[in-house]
Amino acid sequence: MFKYIKAAFVYHWNLLAFLGGMGFAALSGHADIAAPLVLAAETAYLGFLGTHPKFQSYVESQSAKAMRLEASGKSAGSLQVILKRLPESSRVRYSELLDRCRRLRQIATDLKDPGSTHVGESLDSLQNEGLDRLLWMFLRLLFTQFSLARFLKQTPKEEIQQDIDRLEKNLELLAKQSETPHNAKVRRTLQDSLATSRARIENFDRAHSNYEFVTLEIDRLEKKIESLAELAINRQEPDYISSQIDQVAHSMHDTEKTMNELQFVTGVEVLEDAPPPILHTEKM
Repeated sequence: MFKYIKAAFVYHWNLLAFLGGMGFAALSGHADIAAPLVLAAETAYLGFLGTHPKFQSYVESQSAKAMRLEASGKSAGSLQVILKRLPESSRVRYSELLDRCRRLRQIATDLKDPGSTHVGESLDSLQNEGLDRLLWMFLRLLFTQFSLARFLKQTPKEEIQQDIDRLEKNLELLAKQSETPHNAKVRRTLQDSLATSRARIENFDRAHSNYEFVTLEIDRLEKKIESLAELAINRQEPDYISSQIDQVAHSMHDTEKTMNELQFVTGVEVLEDAPPPILHTEKM
């Protein structure tokens, strides 16, 4: 409750009225009467506005907006880091998709208001939160794909498999020998090494499966983003476009979960949900 009362008090119009009232009371020559009246009116105002559900919702929305802006700023820094680390082919693919979205956005604007360079209201949600969020996800997918490819390339699966075959053969030979304290120690060492090598193979296979999944999701999301950008031309309906974007974003839930689980491979911390501004930034 204190948060809402504080927000109501620091509202600029209230501060202006309150300070003006106290100033008038001081100059009136009857401050002992006027000042308590001003304080009473201020208390009544704070009590009414601070407990009003609509005002409380407004305060919460402003607080959430500030948090989104802060998260968006962090994401903007991560975006630049990712772009620098991506290979040229991935950067080109991302840039081409971004440019296509910008061109389609301008076409939609021209259809609604020929000659205008300002994107109309029908595309606000599409730009500010919708396509930015999906483009941000697309870029993160590209980076996850790149990181997985590098991990797979640097992991010698054939050598690991050769180690497994050798360790299994040594254990078979050891099983034919008589049981001694020395052989027991050797067996435990071989078994531990074998378990480690098998875990490495499983990790490689899991990374390969994730790589295939991420590659398919990149293709799917790319087509979805292009389709949504084209939709803005044919249907100047903000609510409908926003609902379609939300559906696509919701369908990517498992994909985002996979990306976050692959943090150990990508080296990028779990990123904030708030996307950085992408469509409104200058071309790369």
